[in-house]
Amino acid sequence: MNDGSTAMSFGDRLRFHRERAGMSRTVLGELCGRSAEWVKAIERGRLLMPRMPLLLRLSEILQIDDLAELTGEQKLNASTYTKHRHEKVAQVARALATYPLAAPDREPVAAGELAANVAQAWMVWHGSPHQRTAVATVLPRLLEDARAAVRQLDGNDRRRALISLAQIYHLTQLYLSFQPMPELVLLTGDRAMQAAQDADDPHAMAAAAWYLNHVFRDAGEQAEARIDLAHQATRLLRPEDSEHDRQLWGLQHLAMALSYAKTGRRGDAERHWDRADRVARSLDGHHPWLLFGRAMVDAYSVTMYTDLTDGYEATRQADRLSLDMPSATRRSFHLIETARAYHLKREPLATVHLLGKAYKVSPDTISYNLFTRSAVQELMASGNKTVRDDARALARKLQLPSVA
Repeated sequence: MNDGSTAMSFGDRLRFHRERAGMSRTVLGELCGRSAEWVKAIERGRLLMPRMPLLLRLSEILQIDDLAELTGEQKLNASTYTKHRHEKVAQVARALATYPLAAPDREPVAAGELAANVAQAWMVWHGSPHQRTAVATVLPRLLEDARAAVRQLDGNDRRRALISLAQIYHLTQLYLSFQPMPELVLLTGDRAMQAAQDADDPHAMAAAAWYLNHVFRDAGEQAEARIDLAHQATRLLRPEDSEHDRQLWGLQHLAMALSYAKTGRRGDAERHWDRADRVARSLDGHHPWLLFGRAMVDAYSVTMYTDLTDGYEATRQADRLSLDMPSATRRSFHLIETARAYHLKREPLATVHLLGKAYKVSPDTISYNLFTRSAVQELMASGNKTVRDDARALARKLQLPSVA
């Protein structure tokens, strides 16, 4: 690189190394599980420098020994690229690693009571603005009770306990998400599917497929496998027979839409989103804990178009959202996704405003969101005075270091 290379942006550096390697945007995108449009958006500065795992993957593909050749003088701030850790994560992780090898010396919790306790935990997760703190107090005991019940009950009661256990693993996955332990997130997704299969329950397996799609999509892995898993789940369901089946059938098409968007396949993404949308419009309400319904599908359209790097369409979709869903964490997440869309369009005032709204809805959700942490850092450094002041105020709430 020439002597003026220190002034080059990350996107300029990525393009330089890609072209030096004789690699097209399409090839580079495919090798790191992304699309050519994603590479183009990075190179033109429409997307932030990616997180550490993807940086390392890019350096490996482009055969760059010194990561600084790719990042230049941009600091890899630990507060930006290191995930936030909840204060009770050690207790939850320990509960996951505790196996009931000996039969408990007490009667198992009845299957009906266990299901009621799980339903209450979902209400806590969706209803509290500090959902991680709220569910962390009950997850270890729920895991213990459900595992004991599965060992001691039999017949239909055991199947019901397995269905509850799968849901507890889903809750545990949500609690652990965006924390520095991806192996446990993968573990909970896998265990949930195993419990659902042991229960031989199509609804439980469809829910597990949705959450496994999240695991691999967030990691940028297994695109074809996760799409095939959602396809398989649709074949287990009978959407013409019940609203419950329709909800879960539509959820699988939403999962496929989001996965196709991650890999830049716009036509496929829109086709499956349309199917999910048609189902959502036919429903009277939404799923009790998965929340599949009209509001959820509309909100995920913003995520879909942002992942497709179409900021114009993403914000156009955002303009029609009501976010009328009974979940603080969902409302906060979708506000963050809308902020991500406006950030893609280089509208910093809208970005920081929406992030502030997301914080008011659920401090827990935004505190563990990696886009938020990196975007706030950037806005503190590059925004105008109003944006910088608002970003600094949000950084203090998120306990991020301020920029001088």
